[in-house]
Order: sequence, then C-alpha cells, then structure tokens
Amino acid sequence: STTRSISPTLVLSAGMTACRACGHQLAPAAASWKEVAVLDERPIADAGGPMFRTEGGVLLRRFYCPSCGTTLDTETALPGEPFLVDRVDGT
Repeated sequence: STTRSISPTLVLSAGMTACRACGHQLAPAAASWKEVAVLDERPIADAGGPMFRTEGGVLLRRFYCPSCGTTLDTETALPGEPFLVDRVDGT
C-alpha cells in the first residue's frame, strides 16, 4: 500500500491516518483522528510569556500519539468548543 504525507507528523497509510514517527494507526482517513489522540488541554496563559495573556479563558490543546507520545497537532479554542475538524480524504 502507498503511504502519503498529510502533515509533518501524520501520514495516510492503507486508508488510515497514522503517526509518522511510529506508524500507530489513529483512525480511518474520513474519521476525526483527534478523538483517539491523547489530549492535553490547558489555559493558553500557561504557555508562558506576556504574549499568551488572553481574556475569555482561551485554551491550548495539544494532541499526542497514544503509542509514542509524539506531538501530532495543536490548536486554540474557547472552553467547550469542539475540536477543529481534521479529516483526510483517503482517495
């Protein structure tokens, strides 16, 4: 089967989104892989420095591979917001 790069940390292999570092299959290409990643969610102010001081409780979300711990992606969100949709077209 063909492996295709979809980001610096993720690949598409055999119709599955997988961790580039260890090959762990996270989810089918059309599914949200973030649902099965390890999530670290904390106030963005914890990132450090005055540039990260915000109003409204903005969160920094970090998604890690459940197999090897590689950081797969990050995003910012307000409390209670759903994950950004990150699905891959497997064609």
